[in-house]
Amino acid sequence: MNRTLACSVVGAAVVALDGTVLTVAQPALQHDLDARVGQVQWTSTGYLVAVASLLVLAGRLGDRYGHRRVFAVGAFGFAAASAGIALAPGIGAVIALRVAQGVCGALLQPATLGMLRTAYPPDRLATPIAVRTAAIGLAAAAGPVIGGALVSSYGWRSVFLLGVPPTLAIGVLALAPWRRSAVGEGSAADGARASAPAPRHQAAAPDRLAAPDRVPASRHQPLPSSPRPGSALAALDPGGAVLLALTLGLLIQGLDAASRGGGTAGALLACGGALVAGAAFARQERRVAHPLLPPALLRSVPVVAGLAVLLAASAALFGALFVVTYFLQDVQGLDPLGCALRMLPLAVLMILGAPLCPPLQRRFGPRATATTGAALLTLGVLLLSRLDATSGTAPVGAAAALVGAGFVTLMVTATSVVVHRAPAEHAGVAGGLQQTAMNVGPALGVAIATLLLGLVPDGGFVPARGAALPALTLVAALAVPAALALPGRVVRRRTRPEPVAPGA
Repeated sequence: MNRTLACSVVGAAVVALDGTVLTVAQPALQHDLDARVGQVQWTSTGYLVAVASLLVLAGRLGDRYGHRRVFAVGAFGFAAASAGIALAPGIGAVIALRVAQGVCGALLQPATLGMLRTAYPPDRLATPIAVRTAAIGLAAAAGPVIGGALVSSYGWRSVFLLGVPPTLAIGVLALAPWRRSAVGEGSAADGARASAPAPRHQAAAPDRLAAPDRVPASRHQPLPSSPRPGSALAALDPGGAVLLALTLGLLIQGLDAASRGGGTAGALLACGGALVAGAAFARQERRVAHPLLPPALLRSVPVVAGLAVLLAASAALFGALFVVTYFLQDVQGLDPLGCALRMLPLAVLMILGAPLCPPLQRRFGPRATATTGAALLTLGVLLLSRLDATSGTAPVGAAAALVGAGFVTLMVTATSVVVHRAPAEHAGVAGGLQQTAMNVGPALGVAIATLLLGLVPDGGFVPARGAALPALTLVAALAVPAALALPGRVVRRRTRPEPVAPGA
């Protein structure tokens, strides 16, 4: 289990670090490759579209074929794409490789949660999730500082080489022979294939639980409920995956177009296409025998509420950071390092707060813990919205600390609920949905901020004179009713064993 935690934490941290260091490297990349601002923007948008579109399918692949296998493929692909970007001759190659990196990141991210879900019992799952969240916060905090130092000393290409060694290492670690595979990585895929008619005590037999992830499926004796080889592709619902990718891709493209001047027509066209594709996806999911989004997940109020919490919280956080970063640099004249240091309390509270969340959940329950986190996040964004050109270090740092404390509380609690309440055979899909919310939310928050900054041009980037941060305060407040729908108590056992059918 320690190896599982190490792979999960390093994988999630590398992806978080890659996102923050890229922001610092973009101006240098633009100058070196003689690219337009719109082209450089696609180095982020292309990655985001690929990740958000494929996360659920990647989680489904992990549930079916084993999370460690999918994790290793994503890690090796992420490392290869990163090395390719560092050697890219032009902006077109950088964009294409960033899309490929997004595809590999989509394979990597759900597996980091899926492996934890299948390796730890429900009553011990909150602590590894908190460790993972703290690592993400630490990587996000260190990213701007590390990126600034690398770009200044070695150029923008060194930023992409930074993630190659750790992703290669965790890829090898994930594929290395494991002495134990407890409820884990290998049995998740097998359990999904051996679900329906087999009795619970047979499905949990010791020889099945000990079957390592690396053993080919053909070595197992066929079970009555195992799908036929011809139905393997249908069980993954490729049509649903394409429609979901199209829906999310068009939605993010529409938000991106709406944030640019003169992009209203393109934004309306993309959002209209997203609605049509979404309706087709909903129809597809009702008609297929093995839907991409299992109905058991969509009917679960805690899972849906947890996803809503993550969506609102990430939109508020990243939208607020977008506005405040420009405020500190363009209005108050700070350099990137000074801006990162001014917002450092946010990252520090995320790192320090993550280990405190599991005992808080056990003591007060997910509902009370998440509601408190939503209140702290809303208050922090509200204080950021009152900043003016004369605001000093103390008000900025206090507001950032509240935002960090509230966000980490919501992220750990909501993620724990989503993963706890998902059946083990759908752990990868649940992880994919969690990561989808965490990728779509920032795009939504930044688009809202950009639109409102344009609607109130006289306000500039001064929060107290604009409408962006007050609107994001309302977005953060939407996490409160979603948090109230979470369970009141921690689940010690996810479900009791089902009775064996008389004919089984």
